[in-house]
Amino acid sequence: MNWPLFVAGAAAGGFINGLAGFGTALFALGFWLQFMPAEQAVAIIVVLSTVTGLQGLWIVRQAIFDNPRRLARFLVPAIPGIPLGIMILSSIQPEALKMVVAIMLLVYGGYFSLRRKLPKFERPTPLTDITVGFLGGVLGGAASLSGALPTMWCSVRPWPKAETRAVLQPFNVVVLGLACIMLLFAGKYDAQTMWLLAISLPIALVAAQIGIAVFRRLKDDTFRRLLITMTFVSGAALMARELLA
Repeated sequence: MNWPLFVAGAAAGGFINGLAGFGTALFALGFWLQFMPAEQAVAIIVVLSTVTGLQGLWIVRQAIFDNPRRLARFLVPAIPGIPLGIMILSSIQPEALKMVVAIMLLVYGGYFSLRRKLPKFERPTPLTDITVGFLGGVLGGAASLSGALPTMWCSVRPWPKAETRAVLQPFNVVVLGLACIMLLFAGKYDAQTMWLLAISLPIALVAAQIGIAVFRRLKDDTFRRLLITMTFVSGAALMARELLA
């Protein structure tokens, strides 16, 4: 076990979850896959994402209660998308799917990062929200990338940062929480995995609090820029991991 990389991965994953409400897997896996089996790393990360995400839910709880219909448009269709994604996984190559998503993230993040003004989709788009939520659930089941499409879509909406996070954070908590249950019933949490989880969880929780403190200081437009930058970084990290695997 490479303990410095293990601690660094837990801290990086927790911090980015606290800061942006997603991204634990993409950041932590960059450290952990260098020395840990992929199944074990993912089993730990979905728990870290879910538990640290609960802290993020608390800070935007009012925004969630103020507009529950918006969240429902994303979250409700995502739930049936998860088992569909798992079914699709048996008939496609997950590596190819991840590369497609990585290219989407890179193109999207790179394009909007270079624009001085961000687009503002101000009108209600319920059908698009439902579609994005459903496809997010499918990608979550097929490739553990549930947050990719919702993040891309929400980052071009001119919502205050709390409202944006009030969609992304509960979306990821619920989808990844369901993934935890599925992995539990699949027998992925053996004694060693539980021991590593017990070590990494406190580290991630503390790091998430630091990320939340930074989030509170960000302006709304800065947070939108952060999400777009993170889509680019996430795409680059995902592509690098697939190419070097």
